Amino acid sequence: MKVKDIIAPLEELAPLNYAESFDNVGLLVGDAEQEVTGVLITLDTLEPVIDEAIAIGSNLIISFHPIIFSGLKSLTGKTYVERIMMKAIQHHIAIYSMHTALDNQFEGVNASICDRLGLQNRRILIPQPHTIQKLITYVPKADAEMLRKALFAAGAGNIGNYAECSFNIEGNGTYKGNDVSHPTIGTPNVFHTEAETQIGVIFPKHLQSAILKALLQNHPYEEVAYEIYTLENNHQHIGMGMIGELSEAMSETNFLALLQERMQAKGIRHSALRGKPIKKVAVLGGSGAFAIENAKRAGADIFVSADFKYHDFFKAEGQILLADIGHYESEQYIKLLLFEFLSKKIPTFAVSISKVDTNPIKYYS
Repeated sequence: MKVKDIIAPLEELAPLNYAESFDNVGLLVGDAEQEVTGVLITLDTLEPVIDEAIAIGSNLIISFHPIIFSGLKSLTGKTYVERIMMKAIQHHIAIYSMHTALDNQFEGVNASICDRLGLQNRRILIPQPHTIQKLITYVPKADAEMLRKALFAAGAGNIGNYAECSFNIEGNGTYKGNDVSHPTIGTPNVFHTEAETQIGVIFPKHLQSAILKALLQNHPYEEVAYEIYTLENNHQHIGMGMIGELSEAMSETNFLALLQERMQAKGIRHSALRGKPIKKVAVLGGSGAFAIENAKRAGADIFVSADFKYHDFFKAEGQILLADIGHYESEQYIKLLLFEFLSKKIPTFAVSISKVDTNPIKYYS
């Protein structure tokens, strides 16, 4: 099995198209055609993780955080990033990063937090804009059903809990081919009118290549007329953060105790208690201060995230409880999520979770 064969299901889980623009995701080190001897899953690719991969014979590291965030101008070993890169290259170890591509998936980072907390009725907190596209095409009426089925099979036409959604309009198409044309219906240099169906379907943007392939392979015309638009509609399952509900309301202190226990947090920094029960919970793994106002607008009783600065806590303004559980703590269960996912997809292959604690923050007590 090659690196690309391991990457393929990961990119079905978290298409790279949905990573944030500032991010650096995908295959960062290595050859996609390289044969894989084993997979090691980690939150961060550090030197001890590389050493661990060497020791257990794994030559593909699946890392949540990218080891390369900005451009490297040299590889001399003077920084930890350069040393990691050099050692990985020397030992032919490939490194693949998922980061915000997985952050923005409904079954990704934030779902793992919701699972730990037992949250129900989940929805995306900040839907990512411009993720839905619409295809309009025109096909002879007799071929419309065949083309619709092909587009549906490629992933078009899904809206929430509904599949095979389309809108169809009957009309007449006109054309006249030139001397070198080969019209499926009609004759070159002769004006032709054909009864056609206009088909409209939507699809998530990462499927555009597959949708166009299905269109061009199944449309009978020599020249296929089509239009693709990017819609302003929000995709219900793509975006940052998540909000859900507890099965029963809890006091603030009881919920904070539950949060600390379930997320294995060494401590929780939080804003002033409001003396109100916790029912609706917003979460965002990693640095989430930018989403405080979104959590407030969504009516959350508490917002669980990490990396809040001193002045961020003032933004609670008595309207919400803010809880900072730590960056590593909020994302640590991604390793288990990816391990379980890959173990199901490639059950006969060696997949391991790194035993290295990559949390750079230590606590004195």
